[in-house]
Amino acid sequence: MTDADLAAHLAEIAGRILIDVRESGLFSAKALGKAGDQTANQFLCHALREVRGEDGLLSEEEKDNADRLAMSRVWIVDPVDGTREYGEERSDWAVHVGLAIDGQPSIGAVALPGLDGGTVLRSDKPRDLPPAPDKLRMVISRTRPAAEAVAVAERLGAELVPMGSAGAKAMAVILGQADIYLHSGGQYEWDSMAPVAVAQAHGLHCSRIDGSPLVYNQSNVYLPDLLICRKEHAEKVLALIAEVSEAA
Repeated sequence: MTDADLAAHLAEIAGRILIDVRESGLFSAKALGKAGDQTANQFLCHALREVRGEDGLLSEEEKDNADRLAMSRVWIVDPVDGTREYGEERSDWAVHVGLAIDGQPSIGAVALPGLDGGTVLRSDKPRDLPPAPDKLRMVISRTRPAAEAVAVAERLGAELVPMGSAGAKAMAVILGQADIYLHSGGQYEWDSMAPVAVAQAHGLHCSRIDGSPLVYNQSNVYLPDLLICRKEHAEKVLALIAEVSEAA
């Protein structure tokens, strides 16, 4: 199995497990999030250690092992991205499975199990992007919209599209539900690595909000901001981010 096939396979099966846990009817919303996180994490981590034991591993739900810092190949996973949305039985949550090679987001799969029939977007099988509409759409957090994103959207005349998890937001740009994903409210490597690998494979611009590259498998896994958008919009959006930051 290739790395890309493995990432997609693991993300899809973890998604199925999470749906089964949710449909068991045994958990309250808060307990459901914890149960789903731990169950999916156990599956993903055991599977990766079994079939890619020579690689490093970083998971949101595992104690970090600094040995990964000396490794070229490191799997970075988020068993449930959008635990709140998962617990509330919404569809805007995701499973992230990605492989960083020498710090670069090289391979990724993002499962959206809450969508009808489930969907897995993968870096090795890019889809054609739908054309951008005349009025751009910016996807933002449904609970904590970043001030920079709202200000940039106002200057662009873009429509705001509230949504849950980071993975769901990033994939919304690929699926034609949004055109720009701008986040500045704080994230970690597992929140963006797999989505960025998938987005880059689809020809999208991916960077920090100052335009610098996203680098993974770092000792400090905090990666606070992110911009994913169509390449033709990147220059203008980055300029507006700088303008908004200077005004602030």
